[in-house]
Amino acid sequence: MTDFNRQINRRNTNSLKWNVLPTELPMWVADMDFATAPCVTKALSARAKTGVFGYEEVPDEWYNAYIDWWSKRHGVTFKRDWLCFVTGVVPAITSCVKSLTGPWDGVCVLSPVYDIFYHSIENTGRHVIECPLRYDGTTYSIDMADLDRCLSQPDVSLLILCNPANPVGRIWSKRELAMVGKLCALHQVTVISDEIHCDLVEPRKHYTPFAAASATCADISVTAISASKAFNLAGLQSAAVVVPNAELRSKVVRHLNYDEVAEPNSFACTATIAALTKGARWLDALRKHISANRRRVQQFLAAELPMLHAVKQQATYLLWVDCSAVTDDSDKLCDYIRSATGLYLSNGAKYRGNGKSFVRINVACPSATLDDGLDRLKRGVQAFIGENQG
Repeated sequence: MTDFNRQINRRNTNSLKWNVLPTELPMWVADMDFATAPCVTKALSARAKTGVFGYEEVPDEWYNAYIDWWSKRHGVTFKRDWLCFVTGVVPAITSCVKSLTGPWDGVCVLSPVYDIFYHSIENTGRHVIECPLRYDGTTYSIDMADLDRCLSQPDVSLLILCNPANPVGRIWSKRELAMVGKLCALHQVTVISDEIHCDLVEPRKHYTPFAAASATCADISVTAISASKAFNLAGLQSAAVVVPNAELRSKVVRHLNYDEVAEPNSFACTATIAALTKGARWLDALRKHISANRRRVQQFLAAELPMLHAVKQQATYLLWVDCSAVTDDSDKLCDYIRSATGLYLSNGAKYRGNGKSFVRINVACPSATLDDGLDRLKRGVQAFIGENQG
């Protein structure tokens, strides 16, 4: 079993996250500082020892791994022909935006949300229709009346949903998802549901896949899933889309192949199969460690930085911290903290919505790293307050 408190030196390893100054501590991008599950490393080592890395096909074991995992873990039945391999959730979303909408169409998102959604929309010549989530100072919810208004706009043909939600950490309930599906069907809007964080829920919490919320949801949706976030495999480029509706699936798969993002590399399927068939106990241990880290942050903020508070979260390892009592310019705050202490956080403004008053903190790290980050956060916030409110 992986020791989640073991420090791994990732500097000078071509790591996007750790390509920072020697004095800096990155706690921003959604990339864990843990070794993946031993079963994955073992499977990849065996694959590497063959010494041959030619063109790959997607094996039966890959389909079975996804089908069995979602059945046992989430109580949902997939059919084999619903599944298609794709090199990543983001490539899948971008390809679907292109295949399911026309130039200049509107694509709806519930903000604040993962910033790459905006890029997938705007970089393909579409425009964002933002439906802000309702925030009560503790947690977020969907304003169904406002969503109805957004979806009713004549140029809106697609909704991109994040379930569970990044960065706000909500697991949308079956009832909420069914209501979203009903509204989308009413307005003839297709749904892409990004569910990459679904296995990173709090212990004893469960998520409902959008397509499982109702028959309507299944009929109008494309779901993007992957083992990459839960098992720290993003660099291996492996994901899947699940599309129950045959006509919709034909459009999606045709465009995935057109975009050439539906072919695996030599390690993609091997890693996914190992993770989903042998990694359950490892994942449960990981979730406990992340949960403990989340509680540690909440306790630290209450005791040392009571002017900040973490939004109540049920999923992901990304804490969404409300800084509104300190600033409404999270870009300025993040830049200041990084300059003053070396702590590199995600600026909430890029997630839009009300994100300009928030920062996002990655807590998927050893306890010692988290303690270092919290110490830097305290020093940075206190210095920022002293300089800007003194």
